Amino acid sequence: MSKIRVVHVLNAVGGVDVYLRLLLTNVNNAKFENIIIHSTDDAKLPFTDKDGNILQDYKLPIYREISPLRDIQAIYHTFKLLKELKPDIVHTHSAKGGVIGRIAAKLARVPVLYTPHAFSYLSTQNPFKRNLYLRIEKLLRGGNSALLATSPSEANRGVLEVGFKKEKVLLYNNSIEPPQSGKPLSVIQTWPDKYICTVGRPSYQKNTLLLIEIMRELSMVRNIHLVLMGVGHYCEDLQKVKSLIAQFNLQDKITMLDWAPRKDIFTIISNSQLYISTSRYEGLPYSIIESMALGKPCVVSDCDGNRDLIIDGYNGYVIKTGKVTDYADKICTLLDDEIQKDKMGENAKRLYEEKYNITTTIKQLEQHYKSFAKD
Repeated sequence: MSKIRVVHVLNAVGGVDVYLRLLLTNVNNAKFENIIIHSTDDAKLPFTDKDGNILQDYKLPIYREISPLRDIQAIYHTFKLLKELKPDIVHTHSAKGGVIGRIAAKLARVPVLYTPHAFSYLSTQNPFKRNLYLRIEKLLRGGNSALLATSPSEANRGVLEVGFKKEKVLLYNNSIEPPQSGKPLSVIQTWPDKYICTVGRPSYQKNTLLLIEIMRELSMVRNIHLVLMGVGHYCEDLQKVKSLIAQFNLQDKITMLDWAPRKDIFTIISNSQLYISTSRYEGLPYSIIESMALGKPCVVSDCDGNRDLIIDGYNGYVIKTGKVTDYADKICTLLDDEIQKDKMGENAKRLYEEKYNITTTIKQLEQHYKSFAKD
């Protein structure tokens, strides 16, 4: 039996890059052949399969920003590659990869799966842009394409807001390999041994300004420290966040790490007291899955992805009100009750093993590929 050939189309950055690399290094390469079409300026490291073999990839002008000329060029070149490669499936990722890949796949008459990793129209406060992005999603939802959602909330949004037919919606939860923690940090620890943590660049999506307000509330009632990882060197809200930290006099209460290797992130999460997320929207966040796998309770906002991972009162708390005081109360509840905190951490790890361990869940994705492949 010949391998099922899957061509991925994406801009390989952030969580999308993590998703693809986890997929490629866990899928059965005796049954599936993966080829990657991605941006000229994204991934620097090669893509490999589970045996360490470097996979075939093609670089095209696939950029996040809307650029009609470059986007048309990318669609044309993707179409030509699909005609040459003759895949059984095209798997497109994120907004721009989804647009370029789906149009090219429709022209090439190849079945196409679309994984948005959080729909693009959720990313803007601008009503015009939000409506435009939603219209584009609706325009491309039909024909030979199906939605492969990363969470139940994303699947529901695809049906209720984008208008996918239920029979055209598949689900494969984001999943990770069991993380290795306890390794020595490659960065110097400048923060205290007791701390809470989070991962995510200061942005509208991560709602980092709310996080700083929560830290102000907490600092008034207890000695607490936050380690904020993944800040990066350019973030849309970075200066606002720094200004708010200074305004609230929290410089000695918050450590911001520009960048850290994944092994450091795992160790920092593993040594923390709990994980916090104030996101406005997510697909299915890897940082929370990692925290669960490392046995950490989480206090999170009530948004897509977060509410799928955290069962309120079981492996953490979901803050439905969005109020600063409610976040602070639940964090204090966990920090003041070691027995409850440890129990929720155990529940988190159990839930990870049941639903988000890629060594077992990868078979679900393989089955989706088999059932959707072109005859």
